[in-house]
Amino acid sequence: MNLGANDPREESVRVVLAGVIDPIIDCPITELGMIKGLALDGNSVVIAIAHPLEDRGQWAELATSIKLAVGELAEIDSVEIDARMMSDAEIISLARILKGEPPPNPLAVVDVNAPAAPPPARVNPFLNSRTRIIAVASGKGGVGKSSVTTNVSIALAARGNRVAVIDADVWGFSLPRMLGVDQPPDLIDDMIVPPIANGVRLVSMGLFTAEDQAVIWRGPMLHKALEQFITDVYWGEPDYLVIDLPPGTGDISLSIAEFLPRAEVVIVTTPQPAAQKVAQRAGAMADKVDLDVVGVIENMSWFRGDDGVAYDIFGAGGGQELADQLEVPLLGQVPLVRALREGGDVGIPIVVADPESEAAVIFRSIAERLDTDLRPTRRSHPDLKIG
Repeated sequence: MNLGANDPREESVRVVLAGVIDPIIDCPITELGMIKGLALDGNSVVIAIAHPLEDRGQWAELATSIKLAVGELAEIDSVEIDARMMSDAEIISLARILKGEPPPNPLAVVDVNAPAAPPPARVNPFLNSRTRIIAVASGKGGVGKSSVTTNVSIALAARGNRVAVIDADVWGFSLPRMLGVDQPPDLIDDMIVPPIANGVRLVSMGLFTAEDQAVIWRGPMLHKALEQFITDVYWGEPDYLVIDLPPGTGDISLSIAEFLPRAEVVIVTTPQPAAQKVAQRAGAMADKVDLDVVGVIENMSWFRGDDGVAYDIFGAGGGQELADQLEVPLLGQVPLVRALREGGDVGIPIVVADPESEAAVIFRSIAERLDTDLRPTRRSHPDLKIG
């Protein structure tokens, strides 16, 4: 039988359901409007659920989570789930919730002869958020910036943070492969829900185009693409947004400064003086657009042979010299390891594949420093404080 809100058992069930998180959208199912009804008969309950996304295995995962949560209640002996897809109207309403827009007024009178209202302005969810934004930059390509982004992001997530990543290297996207993303993003109406791999959410041009397809865009199109990555994606409320910038100091870096003026820049270089000199330009770029450089990571610092000796194949000292010039800490020195390259090729990063390896330990140390020693006590936004 259906019971009203005055029944204490139903209230207990609803309280428990508020703590159940959708595995894809990563938000309480009660806030998403997924609970469509409860029916109690004795100590048994049937819960009607409406899903916004086609089933790829997550329906069963969510049903299990609901049964485990509700089954903990002493007054409930059995739980049954009645699942269906959301209707088009329900999906549109949910998309508005995810965008932070007010739900439509069902009693509003619509004038069919009135001109169409302009679409609402896109909202940048990170302008006044508590999300910490880390932009990973390099002066030139080939220094391993994307592999550093991948492994540091996963290490941050392993510390209990919600981590999102934007692959802003539109021409040379590589993060879908490196992170092990093997499915396209979901859509709720026109809202993109990014896929999750190794605890990290990702949006990349590589999710919308073939891996071997060239992206031949000029600056305005790159700017627009980056804006859509920020505003047309449901990010939730991540603790970190990590951005893998393209090498150099071009259009994307300028757009990041405009869209995300609170971003902190981490520069990746290699030990040789030539790379360090080029990496200085990334620091100069950050200074010109009023972004703070918070640290340097030196990649390919040494190769450890079978004899246990560390060989400085690419020289030594470039990372520390750059850090000294920029007056920021050297966050870590990452060795040249075959498993690091192999992990990126097959989508099993080294912090996952071999967490006790020398490189993985260093990546975790870098993440720890970012998450503790370098965590700001106050955001640059005057009205936003943490800690």
